[in-house]
Amino acid sequence: MKKINFIILLVAAMSFAVTNLNAQNFKASDIEGVWLNEDTDAHVEIYKNSGKYFGKIIWLRDPIDEETGKPKKDKNNPDESLQDQPSLGLKILNDFIFDGDDEWEDGTIYDPKNGKTYSCYMKFIDENNLNKLKIRGYIGISWIGRTTYWTRVGE
Repeated sequence: MKKINFIILLVAAMSFAVTNLNAQNFKASDIEGVWLNEDTDAHVEIYKNSGKYFGKIIWLRDPIDEETGKPKKDKNNPDESLQDQPSLGLKILNDFIFDGDDEWEDGTIYDPKNGKTYSCYMKFIDENNLNKLKIRGYIGISWIGRTTYWTRVGE
């Protein structure tokens, strides 16, 4: 009987140890900071507000619209009343919550290049590297969508 109890205890301890080795131990705030998009033409600052995470454009490689010679506007926005808002400062990530494990979910991403908004989740691609972010925008289910990768901008 003592051998069986010892074996059960040993298996439970090993199981617990393996689970803890695989845990990412991310903090919700790990996502905060400035990120370079995959096209390398914008920096997006991710920040927390009222318990949720948002992101706004804070830098553009080409901030001037070639057609007008003025600062770029959100001209592809489907809401005509918003097409005159500047691209700099434009909020493109909205309402993300941290799942307590490894993903920021239940948010949306707005693509100013086509004026569309998608459901979205974000996660680090490697638990040991907090400088590469996978962003998956989708319609309906996450299988139907597009993935982009952002890189943290050095402080």
